Amino acid sequence: MAGSVFDSPLFVALFPTGDAGRLFTDSAAIRAMLLVEGALAKAQGAQGIIPADSAAAISRASLEVQIEPGALAQATGQNGVAVPALVAAFRHEMQAPEHAQYVHWGATSQDITDTGLMLRLRQSVMLISADLMATITALGSLATTHASLPMAARTWGQHATPTSFGAVAGEWGTPLIALMNELPALRESCLLVSLSGAAGTASALGADAALTRADMARALGLHDPGHSWHTDRTAILRLADWMVRLTLALGKLGEDVTALTQTGIAELTLGGAGASSTMPQKQNPVVPSTLVALARQNTGLNGILQGSAMQRHQRDGAAWFTEWMCLPQIVLGAASATRIAMGLCTTLRPNPDQMATALADGLGMVHAEALSFALAAHMRRPDAQAATKALCREAQETRTPLGTLVRRDWPDLDAALFDPAHQMGNAPKAARAFAKAAADLTIP
Repeated sequence: MAGSVFDSPLFVALFPTGDAGRLFTDSAAIRAMLLVEGALAKAQGAQGIIPADSAAAISRASLEVQIEPGALAQATGQNGVAVPALVAAFRHEMQAPEHAQYVHWGATSQDITDTGLMLRLRQSVMLISADLMATITALGSLATTHASLPMAARTWGQHATPTSFGAVAGEWGTPLIALMNELPALRESCLLVSLSGAAGTASALGADAALTRADMARALGLHDPGHSWHTDRTAILRLADWMVRLTLALGKLGEDVTALTQTGIAELTLGGAGASSTMPQKQNPVVPSTLVALARQNTGLNGILQGSAMQRHQRDGAAWFTEWMCLPQIVLGAASATRIAMGLCTTLRPNPDQMATALADGLGMVHAEALSFALAAHMRRPDAQAATKALCREAQETRTPLGTLVRRDWPDLDAALFDPAHQMGNAPKAARAFAKAAADLTIP
């Protein structure tokens, strides 16, 4: 088995990450850091901190130079970070020592690494949000089509009261809309440039270090934090938290779909299901199971990531390394989950006959709550509850449908009391409200 399912040719179709996977490769990291070096030089050239012609040469070279990750491996193992070797290789590849001497002027390795990371996180959020939008749209379609399709709601794994499949789809999708709506503020406050120098004081960046940082942020399409965040990992934690909550919301969808497709329930049909190596009758819920697995992994990794934010002094190598080991997996977990959910929600179909059977089974006791309120029109509420419980016990003991017993004792009660289509409460309205919210949503 590969060290990560996201890098594995064997598991690429089980845990697909789409284009987001390409953002967390060594080559992508190097390319992002070179872009940061180019933007830094350009900002410093405009301020006269380094010669303008050198700034132009560095900026141009940052777009053209190709550096092989393996060439940096030995030095990275020694230094703990790739930037010193990257800067040396970049200067060499420029073949212009008079300009190359100004590469990385006043910056520190963490400035370049963290800003390069932010460029990749920005692209990741964009890709994830596109798949998330498609997932929400698919759930909106299910909610619209099946707003009034009755099914049994379940609490503690048991039948509770009737709901609609459209409302269930809305329950899956509502937290996804909320996550989508968080993105503008998240981008504004968390996609940050880093330029603070060795100890966060910007001592080697000159008197106008704040202006350099602001210009560099604009050039890269990031935001200026206004301070050093070498050890303040709030932005990283908030981005990771968003991705973990997204993965958890999709994991809940996966849990529900797995349960609703199991033998004896079969209220949902998957567009594609997995085969067993020895049992030809089986169609395993592979796709929803991956959503559950990804949610579990991201939850665990997030705990480690949170701990890495407790850093010593002005910079902490061990904490930084821990972050590197957790954050890419969290991002790719979220990317994989949204890609999987997009396909699942597009092909997921309800089985109305099975839903009707589930509502009819159980001797009609799914309507017990409605019965207790109907009886409350004729007696005190506690007495109505007691009468309903007594009828339910009789139904269980005699295996007589609850509706039959009610017609015997209360023949004047409305027959619609035991019609699921009339006992879904607010479910159809909630389904349509979600569907409208999904239709009105745009990627912020």
